[in-house]
Amino acid sequence: MITPLWRRGVRRALLAAGATAALAAGLLTATATTSQAATQGPCDIYAAGGTPCVAAHSTTRALYGAYNGPLYQVKRASDNATKDIGLLSAGGYADASAQDSFCAGTSCVITVIYDQSGKGNKLTQALRGHWPGPAEGGNDNLANAFEAPVTVGGHKAYGVYVAPGTGYRNNNTNGIATGDQPEGMYAIFDGTHFNGGCCFDYGNAETTGNDDGNGTMEALYFGNNKGWGWGSGPGPWVMADLENGLFSGVNRGFNAGDPTVNHRFLTAMLKGGPNQWAIRGGNAQSGSLSTFYSGVRPNADGYNPMKKQGAIILGIGGDNSNTGQGTFYEGVMTSGHPSDATENAVQANITAAGYNSGSTSTGSLTPGSRISLRATTAPCCTSHYLRHNDADTTVVISSINSASSATDKADATWIVRAGLANTSCLTFESANSPGQFLRHSNYQLHLSFDTGGSSFAKDATFCPTTGNSGVGKSFQSVNFPTRYIRHYNFTGYIAGNGGTNTWDSKTSWAQDTSWLTATPWS
Repeated sequence: MITPLWRRGVRRALLAAGATAALAAGLLTATATTSQAATQGPCDIYAAGGTPCVAAHSTTRALYGAYNGPLYQVKRASDNATKDIGLLSAGGYADASAQDSFCAGTSCVITVIYDQSGKGNKLTQALRGHWPGPAEGGNDNLANAFEAPVTVGGHKAYGVYVAPGTGYRNNNTNGIATGDQPEGMYAIFDGTHFNGGCCFDYGNAETTGNDDGNGTMEALYFGNNKGWGWGSGPGPWVMADLENGLFSGVNRGFNAGDPTVNHRFLTAMLKGGPNQWAIRGGNAQSGSLSTFYSGVRPNADGYNPMKKQGAIILGIGGDNSNTGQGTFYEGVMTSGHPSDATENAVQANITAAGYNSGSTSTGSLTPGSRISLRATTAPCCTSHYLRHNDADTTVVISSINSASSATDKADATWIVRAGLANTSCLTFESANSPGQFLRHSNYQLHLSFDTGGSSFAKDATFCPTTGNSGVGKSFQSVNFPTRYIRHYNFTGYIAGNGGTNTWDSKTSWAQDTSWLTATPWS
Protein backbone atom coordinates (compact mmCIF):
# COMPACT_ATOMS: atom_id res chain seq x y z
CA MET A 1 0.00 0.00 0.00
CA ILE A 2 1.34 3.41 -1.00
CA THR A 3 0.45 6.85 0.35
CA PRO A 4 -0.85 9.63 -1.91
CA LEU A 5 2.45 11.53 -1.44
CA TRP A 6 4.31 8.52 -2.77
CA ARG A 7 1.99 8.33 -5.83
CA ARG A 8 2.88 11.94 -6.62
CA GLY A 9 6.58 10.98 -6.49
CA VAL A 10 5.95 8.06 -8.83
CA ARG A 11 4.07 10.29 -11.27
CA ARG A 12 6.99 12.74 -11.38
CA ALA A 13 9.40 9.85 -11.95
CA LEU A 14 7.29 8.45 -14.79
CA LEU A 15 7.19 11.82 -16.52
CA ALA A 16 10.99 11.82 -16.52
CA ALA A 17 11.38 8.17 -17.50
CA GLY A 18 11.13 8.61 -21.26
CA ALA A 19 13.76 11.35 -21.32
CA THR A 20 16.00 9.32 -19.04
CA ALA A 21 15.75 6.20 -21.19
CA ALA A 22 16.73 8.24 -24.21
CA LEU A 23 19.64 9.64 -22.25
CA ALA A 24 20.76 6.10 -21.39
CA ALA A 25 20.79 5.15 -25.07
CA GLY A 26 22.85 8.25 -25.85
CA LEU A 27 25.33 7.39 -23.13
CA LEU A 28 25.88 3.91 -24.46
CA THR A 29 26.80 5.42 -27.81
CA ALA A 30 28.89 8.24 -26.44
CA THR A 31 31.04 6.05 -24.19
CA ALA A 32 31.74 3.11 -26.44
CA THR A 33 35.47 3.96 -26.11
CA THR A 34 36.03 3.91 -22.37
CA SER A 35 39.44 5.60 -22.55
CA GLN A 36 37.61 8.85 -23.25
CA ALA A 37 35.87 10.77 -20.47
CA ALA A 38 32.09 10.45 -20.45
CA THR A 39 30.24 13.45 -21.87
CA GLN A 40 27.73 12.97 -19.06
CA GLY A 41 28.32 11.76 -15.53
CA PRO A 42 25.97 9.95 -13.16
CA CYS A 43 24.93 13.21 -11.52
CA ASP A 44 24.01 14.74 -14.88
CA ILE A 45 21.70 11.76 -15.38
CA TYR A 46 20.13 12.14 -11.95
CA ALA A 47 19.57 15.85 -12.60
CA ALA A 48 17.89 15.06 -15.93
CA GLY A 49 15.58 12.68 -14.07
CA GLY A 50 14.53 15.40 -11.61
CA THR A 51 16.48 13.98 -8.67
CA PRO A 52 19.76 15.92 -8.52
CA CYS A 53 22.79 14.79 -6.56
CA VAL A 54 23.28 16.48 -3.20
CA ALA A 55 26.47 14.54 -2.46
CA ALA A 56 28.88 13.01 -4.97
CA HIS A 57 32.01 11.21 -3.76
CA SER A 58 34.65 9.45 -5.85
CA THR A 59 38.40 8.91 -5.76
CA THR A 60 38.45 7.50 -9.29
CA ARG A 61 36.58 9.84 -11.68
CA ALA A 62 34.38 12.88 -12.13
CA LEU A 63 30.68 12.27 -11.52
CA TYR A 64 29.60 15.31 -13.59
CA GLY A 65 30.63 15.86 -17.19
CA ALA A 66 31.86 19.37 -16.40
CA TYR A 67 33.47 18.75 -12.99
CA ASN A 68 37.12 19.80 -12.83
CA GLY A 69 37.82 20.13 -9.10
CA PRO A 70 39.64 17.94 -6.60
CA LEU A 71 38.46 14.39 -5.94
CA TYR A 72 40.25 13.74 -2.67
CA GLN A 73 43.14 14.78 -0.46
CA VAL A 74 46.07 12.68 0.75
CA LYS A 75 48.50 13.18 3.64
CA ARG A 76 51.97 11.68 3.57
CA ALA A 77 53.65 10.12 6.57
CA SER A 78 57.10 11.62 6.05
CA ASP A 79 56.13 15.21 6.89
CA ASN A 80 52.30 15.28 7.30
CA ALA A 81 51.99 17.48 4.21
CA THR A 82 48.72 17.23 2.25
CA LYS A 83 47.84 17.40 -1.42
CA ASP A 84 44.56 17.52 -3.35
CA ILE A 85 44.29 14.92 -6.11
CA GLY A 86 42.34 16.14 -9.09
CA LEU A 87 41.52 15.04 -12.63
CA LEU A 88 43.42 14.48 -15.84
CA SER A 89 40.76 16.60 -17.56
CA ALA A 90 37.32 18.01 -16.85
CA GLY A 91 34.75 15.24 -16.51
CA GLY A 92 37.52 12.65 -16.65
CA TYR A 93 39.58 10.37 -14.47
CA ALA A 94 41.72 10.78 -11.38
CA ASP A 95 45.29 11.99 -11.78
CA ALA A 96 46.83 9.04 -9.93
CA SER A 97 50.33 10.10 -10.98
CA ALA A 98 49.98 13.16 -8.73
CA GLN A 99 49.44 10.85 -5.75
CA ASP A 100 52.29 8.57 -6.83
CA SER A 101 54.69 11.51 -7.09
CA PHE A 102 53.63 13.20 -3.85
CA CYS A 103 53.81 9.96 -1.83
CA ALA A 104 57.01 8.61 -3.38
CA GLY A 105 59.27 6.92 -0.84
CA THR A 106 56.75 7.12 2.00
CA SER A 107 53.09 6.24 2.62
CA CYS A 108 49.89 8.27 2.42
CA VAL A 109 46.38 8.18 3.83
CA ILE A 110 43.19 9.65 2.38
CA THR A 111 42.16 12.59 4.57
CA VAL A 112 39.29 14.14 2.57
CA ILE A 113 36.87 12.83 -0.05
CA TYR A 114 35.46 15.93 -1.70
CA ASP A 115 31.83 16.45 -2.66
CA GLN A 116 31.44 17.18 -6.37
CA SER A 117 27.82 18.35 -6.05
CA GLY A 118 28.66 21.86 -4.89
CA LYS A 119 26.82 21.30 -1.60
CA GLY A 120 30.02 21.07 0.43
CA ASN A 121 29.24 17.58 1.77
CA LYS A 122 32.80 16.32 1.89
CA LEU A 123 33.80 13.31 3.97
CA THR A 124 36.58 13.47 6.56
CA GLN A 125 37.84 11.33 9.43
CA ALA A 126 34.97 9.97 11.52
CA LEU A 127 35.22 11.24 15.07
CA ARG A 128 34.42 9.20 18.13
CA GLY A 129 30.77 8.19 18.35
CA HIS A 130 28.98 5.84 20.69
CA TRP A 131 31.61 3.26 19.73
CA PRO A 132 35.21 4.53 19.83
CA GLY A 133 37.61 4.05 16.97
CA PRO A 134 41.22 2.90 17.20
CA ALA A 135 42.85 6.26 16.40
CA GLU A 136 43.84 8.97 18.85
CA GLY A 137 40.90 10.31 20.86
CA GLY A 138 38.71 7.35 19.90
CA ASN A 139 38.44 8.59 16.33
CA ASP A 140 38.53 6.24 13.35
CA ASN A 141 41.51 5.44 11.16
CA LEU A 142 41.99 6.89 7.69
CA ALA A 143 42.36 4.66 4.62
CA ASN A 144 45.76 3.82 3.17
CA ALA A 145 45.82 5.67 -0.16
CA PHE A 146 47.53 2.80 -2.05
CA GLU A 147 45.54 -0.21 -0.87
CA ALA A 148 42.85 -0.29 -3.57
CA PRO A 149 44.43 0.39 -6.99
CA VAL A 150 42.29 -0.03 -10.11
CA THR A 151 42.07 1.22 -13.65
CA VAL A 152 39.06 3.14 -14.94
CA GLY A 153 38.78 3.63 -18.67
CA GLY A 154 42.38 2.41 -18.88
CA HIS A 155 43.58 5.06 -16.43
CA LYS A 156 45.17 4.24 -13.09
CA ALA A 157 43.18 5.25 -10.01
CA TYR A 158 42.81 4.39 -6.34
CA GLY A 159 39.72 3.41 -4.34
CA VAL A 160 39.09 3.73 -0.60
CA TYR A 161 40.08 0.51 1.19
CA VAL A 162 38.20 0.36 4.48
CA ALA A 163 39.87 -1.94 6.99
CA PRO A 164 38.14 -2.52 10.34
CA GLY A 165 38.47 0.66 12.37
CA THR A 166 38.47 2.95 9.31
CA GLY A 167 35.67 5.47 8.82
CA TYR A 168 34.62 8.78 7.23
CA ARG A 169 31.75 11.06 8.20
CA ASN A 170 30.05 14.45 7.83
CA ASN A 171 27.56 15.41 10.54
CA ASN A 172 26.93 18.94 9.23
CA THR A 173 25.55 18.45 5.76
CA ASN A 174 23.59 20.53 3.27
CA GLY A 175 20.59 19.24 1.32
CA ILE A 176 20.62 15.64 2.55
CA ALA A 177 17.19 14.13 3.23
CA THR A 178 15.84 14.29 6.77
CA GLY A 179 12.74 12.87 8.39
CA ASP A 180 10.65 10.99 5.82
CA GLN A 181 11.93 12.97 2.83
CA PRO A 182 12.65 10.88 -0.30
CA GLU A 183 16.20 10.19 -1.43
CA GLY A 184 18.28 7.82 -3.51
CA MET A 185 21.89 6.67 -3.46
CA TYR A 186 24.30 4.34 -5.15
CA ALA A 187 27.83 3.14 -4.51
CA ILE A 188 30.38 1.04 -6.35
CA PHE A 189 31.99 -1.48 -3.99
CA ASP A 190 34.50 -4.28 -4.35
CA GLY A 191 32.13 -7.23 -4.17
CA THR A 192 34.91 -9.56 -2.97
CA HIS A 193 36.00 -7.44 0.03
CA PHE A 194 33.57 -7.79 2.93
CA ASN A 195 33.07 -9.31 6.35
CA GLY A 196 30.33 -9.84 8.93
CA GLY A 197 31.36 -6.88 11.06
CA CYS A 198 29.06 -3.96 11.69
CA CYS A 199 28.86 -2.02 9.57
CA PHE A 200 30.33 -1.25 6.17
CA ASP A 201 27.84 1.46 5.12
CA TYR A 202 27.51 4.43 2.78
CA GLY A 203 24.64 6.85 3.14
CA ASN A 204 22.37 8.75 5.51
CA ALA A 205 22.98 8.48 9.26
CA GLU A 206 22.56 10.18 12.64
CA THR A 207 24.18 13.55 13.15
CA THR A 208 24.90 12.63 16.79
CA GLY A 209 27.18 9.62 16.29
CA ASN A 210 24.78 7.61 18.44
CA ASP A 211 22.05 5.05 17.87
CA ASP A 212 19.02 7.35 17.96
CA GLY A 213 16.47 4.64 17.31
CA ASN A 214 14.69 2.81 14.52
CA GLY A 215 14.45 4.72 11.25
CA THR A 216 17.11 7.33 12.02
CA MET A 217 19.36 5.99 9.22
CA GLU A 218 19.02 5.07 5.55
CA ALA A 219 22.31 3.73 4.24
CA LEU A 220 23.60 1.09 1.88
CA TYR A 221 25.15 -1.89 3.66
CA PHE A 222 27.35 -4.54 2.06
CA GLY A 223 28.55 -7.67 3.87
CA ASN A 224 27.45 -11.03 5.23
CA ASN A 225 26.29 -10.05 8.71
CA LYS A 226 23.24 -12.14 9.70
CA GLY A 227 22.62 -10.51 13.07
CA TRP A 228 19.59 -8.51 11.88
CA GLY A 229 18.75 -9.59 8.34
CA TRP A 230 20.02 -11.61 5.42
CA GLY A 231 19.13 -12.83 1.97
CA SER A 232 19.48 -16.02 -0.02
CA GLY A 233 22.71 -17.94 -0.29
CA PRO A 234 25.79 -17.49 1.88
CA GLY A 235 26.20 -13.74 1.28
CA PRO A 236 27.39 -11.09 0.94
CA TRP A 237 24.21 -9.09 0.41
CA VAL A 238 23.28 -5.52 -0.43
CA MET A 239 20.95 -4.45 2.37
CA ALA A 240 19.63 -1.26 3.92
CA ASP A 241 20.91 -0.11 7.30
CA LEU A 242 17.86 1.64 8.76
CA GLU A 243 19.27 1.60 12.32
CA ASN A 244 18.68 -1.31 14.66
CA GLY A 245 18.18 -3.39 11.56
CA LEU A 246 19.91 -4.47 8.38
CA PHE A 247 16.97 -5.07 6.07
CA SER A 248 16.94 -7.31 3.00
CA GLY A 249 13.21 -6.80 2.39
CA VAL A 250 9.98 -6.14 4.22
CA ASN A 251 10.69 -8.60 7.03
CA ARG A 252 13.23 -8.61 9.79
CA GLY A 253 15.57 -11.53 9.28
CA PHE A 254 15.44 -13.55 6.08
CA ASN A 255 14.11 -12.33 2.73
CA ALA A 256 14.62 -14.77 -0.14
CA GLY A 257 14.52 -12.11 -2.88
CA ASP A 258 17.82 -10.52 -1.85
CA PRO A 259 20.53 -12.60 -3.54
CA THR A 260 24.17 -13.21 -2.76
CA VAL A 261 26.22 -10.84 -4.97
CA ASN A 262 29.98 -10.82 -5.28
CA HIS A 263 30.91 -9.09 -8.53
CA ARG A 264 34.47 -7.77 -8.48
CA PHE A 265 32.93 -4.34 -9.03
CA LEU A 266 29.43 -4.11 -7.61
CA THR A 267 26.80 -1.43 -8.20
CA ALA A 268 24.58 -1.14 -5.10
CA MET A 269 21.52 1.13 -5.02
CA LEU A 270 19.06 2.17 -2.33
CA LYS A 271 16.14 4.57 -2.46
CA GLY A 272 13.33 5.45 -0.14
CA GLY A 273 10.25 7.64 0.17
CA PRO A 274 7.16 7.71 2.37
CA ASN A 275 6.27 4.06 3.09
CA GLN A 276 8.29 2.84 0.09
CA TRP A 277 11.84 1.75 -0.47
CA ALA A 278 13.91 -0.41 -2.82
CA ILE A 279 17.31 -2.05 -3.10
CA ARG A 280 18.85 -2.79 -6.49
CA GLY A 281 22.21 -4.03 -7.70
CA GLY A 282 24.27 -5.26 -10.59
CA ASN A 283 27.70 -5.83 -12.06
CA ALA A 284 29.48 -2.49 -12.39
CA GLN A 285 31.44 -3.80 -15.38
CA SER A 286 28.56 -5.00 -17.54
CA GLY A 287 24.84 -5.66 -17.72
CA SER A 288 21.75 -4.17 -16.17
CA LEU A 289 20.39 -3.72 -12.66
CA SER A 290 18.23 -6.20 -10.80
CA THR A 291 15.64 -5.20 -8.22
CA PHE A 292 16.17 -7.14 -4.99
CA TYR A 293 13.27 -5.54 -3.12
CA SER A 294 10.73 -2.84 -3.87
CA GLY A 295 7.78 -2.24 -1.59
CA VAL A 296 6.55 -0.80 1.65
CA ARG A 297 8.72 -0.01 4.64
CA PRO A 298 9.67 -2.89 6.98
CA ASN A 299 6.85 -4.42 9.02
CA ALA A 300 8.58 -3.54 12.29
CA ASP A 301 7.91 -0.59 14.57
CA GLY A 302 9.71 2.68 13.98
CA TYR A 303 10.40 2.65 10.22
CA ASN A 304 7.24 4.32 8.93
CA PRO A 305 7.56 7.23 8.88
CA MET A 306 11.33 7.43 8.79
CA LYS A 307 13.27 9.80 11.05
CA LYS A 308 16.42 10.34 9.01
CA GLN A 309 18.88 12.91 10.36
CA GLY A 310 21.00 13.68 7.27
CA ALA A 311 24.60 12.91 8.22
CA ILE A 312 26.73 11.01 5.69
CA ILE A 313 28.88 8.02 6.61
CA LEU A 314 31.33 5.77 4.78
CA GLY A 315 32.68 2.51 6.18
CA ILE A 316 30.92 2.64 9.55
CA GLY A 317 27.50 2.43 11.17
CA GLY A 318 25.52 5.40 12.39
CA ASP A 319 26.78 4.98 15.96
CA ASN A 320 30.38 4.62 14.70
CA SER A 321 30.32 0.84 14.90
CA ASN A 322 33.53 0.22 12.98
CA THR A 323 34.30 -3.48 12.64
CA GLY A 324 33.12 -3.75 9.03
CA GLN A 325 35.39 -3.82 5.99
CA GLY A 326 35.01 -3.12 2.29
CA THR A 327 36.23 -1.01 -0.61
CA PHE A 328 34.50 2.08 -2.03
CA TYR A 329 35.17 3.66 -5.43
CA GLU A 330 32.34 6.13 -5.99
CA GLY A 331 28.87 6.98 -4.73
CA VAL A 332 26.21 9.67 -4.67
CA MET A 333 23.14 10.71 -2.74
CA THR A 334 20.16 12.45 -4.36
CA SER A 335 17.36 14.77 -3.46
CA GLY A 336 14.12 12.97 -4.29
CA HIS A 337 13.35 9.37 -5.15
CA PRO A 338 14.97 8.39 -8.51
CA SER A 339 12.97 6.43 -11.06
CA ASP A 340 14.11 2.99 -12.14
CA ALA A 341 14.72 4.46 -15.59
CA THR A 342 17.09 7.06 -14.17
CA GLU A 343 18.96 4.40 -12.21
CA ASN A 344 19.17 2.20 -15.29
CA ALA A 345 20.79 5.08 -17.18
CA VAL A 346 23.25 5.57 -14.32
CA GLN A 347 24.13 1.87 -14.50
CA ALA A 348 24.80 2.24 -18.23
CA ASN A 349 27.18 5.11 -17.44
CA ILE A 350 28.93 3.05 -14.77
CA THR A 351 29.48 0.02 -17.00
CA ALA A 352 30.79 2.28 -19.77
CA ALA A 353 33.32 3.85 -17.39
CA GLY A 354 35.51 0.76 -17.64
CA TYR A 355 36.40 -0.38 -14.12
CA ASN A 356 39.17 -3.00 -14.07
CA SER A 357 41.29 -4.64 -11.40
CA GLY A 358 44.36 -2.64 -12.34
CA SER A 359 46.73 -5.33 -13.67
CA THR A 360 48.50 -3.70 -16.60
CA SER A 361 51.54 -5.84 -17.52
CA THR A 362 53.20 -9.18 -16.80
CA GLY A 363 56.48 -10.60 -15.58
CA SER A 364 58.11 -7.57 -13.96
CA LEU A 365 58.34 -5.98 -10.53
CA THR A 366 56.61 -2.83 -11.77
CA PRO A 367 53.45 -1.96 -9.80
CA GLY A 368 50.45 -3.25 -11.72
CA SER A 369 52.30 -6.23 -13.20
CA ARG A 370 51.17 -9.81 -12.66
CA ILE A 371 53.98 -12.18 -11.71
CA SER A 372 54.82 -15.55 -10.25
CA LEU A 373 57.82 -16.03 -7.93
CA ARG A 374 59.89 -19.16 -8.53
CA ALA A 375 62.18 -20.65 -5.91
CA THR A 376 65.86 -21.08 -6.83
CA THR A 377 66.99 -23.67 -4.29
CA ALA A 378 68.44 -26.74 -6.04
CA PRO A 379 67.80 -29.55 -6.30
CA CYS A 380 64.58 -29.53 -4.29
CA CYS A 381 62.60 -26.59 -5.41
CA THR A 382 63.38 -25.01 -8.75
CA SER A 383 59.93 -26.00 -10.05
CA HIS A 384 58.21 -24.56 -6.98
CA TYR A 385 56.41 -21.22 -6.76
CA LEU A 386 55.25 -19.03 -3.90
CA ARG A 387 51.50 -19.45 -3.53
CA HIS A 388 48.71 -19.15 -0.99
CA ASN A 389 47.14 -22.27 0.46
CA ASP A 390 43.44 -22.82 -0.25
CA ALA A 391 42.90 -24.74 3.00
CA ASP A 392 43.92 -21.82 5.25
CA THR A 393 45.68 -18.46 5.08
CA THR A 394 49.25 -19.77 5.01
CA VAL A 395 51.66 -19.08 2.16
CA VAL A 396 53.74 -22.01 0.91
CA ILE A 397 55.69 -23.20 -2.10
CA SER A 398 54.59 -26.04 -4.34
CA SER A 399 55.38 -27.38 -7.76
CA ILE A 400 53.40 -25.67 -10.52
CA ASN A 401 53.52 -26.65 -14.19
CA SER A 402 51.40 -26.49 -17.31
CA ALA A 403 49.36 -29.49 -16.13
CA SER A 404 48.50 -27.90 -12.77
CA SER A 405 44.91 -26.96 -12.03
CA ALA A 406 43.65 -23.48 -12.84
CA THR A 407 43.20 -22.87 -9.11
CA ASP A 408 46.79 -23.81 -8.31
CA LYS A 409 48.07 -21.57 -11.09
CA ALA A 410 45.96 -18.66 -9.84
CA ASP A 411 47.11 -19.24 -6.25
CA ALA A 412 50.70 -18.83 -7.47
CA THR A 413 50.00 -15.53 -9.26
CA TRP A 414 50.48 -12.12 -7.62
CA ILE A 415 49.84 -8.53 -8.63
CA VAL A 416 52.71 -6.21 -7.77
CA ARG A 417 51.59 -3.11 -5.88
CA ALA A 418 53.39 -0.05 -4.54
CA GLY A 419 54.49 -0.78 -0.99
CA LEU A 420 51.77 0.10 1.50
CA ALA A 421 54.31 1.37 4.06
CA ASN A 422 56.88 2.71 1.58
CA THR A 423 55.98 3.23 -2.05
CA SER A 424 59.58 2.71 -3.16
CA CYS A 425 59.16 -0.91 -2.03
CA LEU A 426 56.51 -3.48 -2.98
CA THR A 427 53.37 -5.20 -1.75
CA PHE A 428 51.98 -8.38 -3.33
CA GLU A 429 48.22 -8.73 -3.82
CA SER A 430 46.70 -12.11 -4.60
CA ALA A 431 45.51 -12.28 -8.20
CA ASN A 432 42.53 -14.50 -7.37
CA SER A 433 41.69 -13.06 -3.93
CA PRO A 434 41.46 -9.30 -4.60
CA GLY A 435 42.15 -7.04 -1.63
CA GLN A 436 44.17 -9.72 0.16
CA PHE A 437 47.90 -9.27 0.52
CA LEU A 438 51.03 -11.23 1.32
CA ARG A 439 52.02 -10.28 4.87
CA HIS A 440 54.01 -11.73 7.74
CA SER A 441 52.58 -12.43 11.18
CA ASN A 442 54.79 -13.96 13.86
CA TYR A 443 57.37 -14.29 11.07
CA GLN A 444 55.18 -16.65 9.02
CA LEU A 445 53.72 -15.56 5.68
CA HIS A 446 49.95 -15.39 5.28
CA LEU A 447 47.37 -14.07 2.84
CA SER A 448 45.18 -11.51 4.57
CA PHE A 449 42.81 -8.61 4.23
CA ASP A 450 44.06 -5.57 6.13
CA THR A 451 43.08 -6.31 9.70
CA GLY A 452 43.01 -2.66 10.66
CA GLY A 453 46.03 -2.94 12.92
CA SER A 454 48.62 -0.19 12.85
CA SER A 455 51.39 -2.56 11.69
CA PHE A 456 49.64 -4.22 8.74
CA ALA A 457 51.09 -1.93 6.06
CA LYS A 458 54.62 -2.63 7.28
CA ASP A 459 53.95 -6.35 7.56
CA ALA A 460 52.85 -6.35 3.91
CA THR A 461 55.73 -4.28 2.49
CA PHE A 462 58.93 -5.80 1.09
CA CYS A 463 61.90 -4.09 -0.54
CA PRO A 464 63.48 -5.88 -3.53
CA THR A 465 67.25 -6.36 -3.45
CA THR A 466 69.75 -8.30 -5.51
CA GLY A 467 69.28 -11.98 -4.77
CA ASN A 468 71.19 -13.03 -1.66
CA SER A 469 72.64 -15.95 -3.62
CA GLY A 470 73.56 -13.70 -6.55
CA VAL A 471 70.58 -15.00 -8.51
CA GLY A 472 67.22 -13.23 -9.01
CA LYS A 473 65.76 -11.01 -6.34
CA SER A 474 65.39 -11.13 -2.56
CA PHE A 475 62.60 -9.34 -0.69
CA GLN A 476 63.52 -7.60 2.54
CA SER A 477 60.89 -6.98 5.20
CA VAL A 478 60.50 -3.24 5.66
CA ASN A 479 59.96 -3.53 9.43
CA PHE A 480 62.44 -6.38 10.04
CA PRO A 481 65.26 -5.39 7.66
CA THR A 482 67.51 -8.35 8.57
CA ARG A 483 64.77 -10.74 7.46
CA TYR A 484 63.78 -11.75 3.92
CA ILE A 485 60.98 -13.76 2.34
CA ARG A 486 62.13 -17.37 2.61
CA HIS A 487 60.76 -20.85 2.03
CA TYR A 488 61.66 -23.38 4.70
CA ASN A 489 60.20 -26.89 4.73
CA PHE A 490 57.94 -25.65 1.89
CA THR A 491 56.38 -22.95 4.10
CA GLY A 492 56.83 -19.19 3.71
CA TYR A 493 58.50 -17.04 6.39
CA ILE A 494 60.53 -13.93 6.84
CA ALA A 495 63.85 -15.24 8.04
CA GLY A 496 67.26 -14.02 9.13
CA ASN A 497 70.58 -15.65 8.28
CA GLY A 498 70.88 -17.41 11.61
CA GLY A 499 68.77 -17.01 14.72
CA THR A 500 66.71 -18.76 17.36
CA ASN A 501 63.86 -19.80 15.05
CA THR A 502 64.21 -23.00 13.06
CA TRP A 503 63.41 -21.14 9.83
CA ASP A 504 66.44 -18.86 10.47
CA SER A 505 68.76 -21.78 9.72
CA LYS A 506 71.87 -20.74 7.83
CA THR A 507 71.68 -23.86 5.68
CA SER A 508 70.79 -22.80 2.11
CA TRP A 509 69.52 -19.44 3.47
CA ALA A 510 70.87 -17.45 0.55
CA GLN A 511 69.21 -19.74 -2.01
CA ASP A 512 65.96 -20.02 -0.05
CA THR A 513 65.64 -16.21 0.05
CA SER A 514 66.38 -15.72 -3.68
CA TRP A 515 63.51 -15.78 -6.18
CA LEU A 516 63.12 -15.56 -9.93
CA THR A 517 60.45 -13.20 -11.26
CA ALA A 518 58.52 -15.37 -13.69
CA THR A 519 55.74 -14.97 -16.22
CA PRO A 520 52.48 -15.31 -14.26
CA TRP A 521 50.76 -18.67 -14.26
CA SER A 522 47.34 -17.02 -14.36
